[in-house]
Amino acid sequence: MLKTTNLSIILTAFIQPETLEKNAKLSPKNPLAPSRYDVLQPLRQRLDELEIQNRKVAHFIAKLIPAQCPFERDIVLFGRTIAHIPPMCKLNPLYDQFVGLRFRALCYLVEQCGEDIQSYC
Repeated sequence: MLKTTNLSIILTAFIQPETLEKNAKLSPKNPLAPSRYDVLQPLRQRLDELEIQNRKVAHFIAKLIPAQCPFERDIVLFGRTIAHIPPMCKLNPLYDQFVGLRFRALCYLVEQCGEDIQSYC
């Protein structure tokens, strides 16, 4: 007769790597996965490196780039808010660079030109 014991055998360490490899081989590549090359990176870098050295350019940039997203709205009907349209500016892939450029323009106007920037806020 065979003598058996009631010890349990744990096979997950042996089985799991094979199943993961099979699943990885069977699953197609995700077309929405981020690509390795960012097409907008040169433009982002150019905007980040742009230095403000002219008062007129600083005024132009501060007027051109809004302080808040102009598309964000609350839809009100009979005094009640029925819908909210979220800010769409954050969908812009260059949003952070434009906000940084506006900030640098305002800092130039305050620090170098000594101007009051209350009208831009």
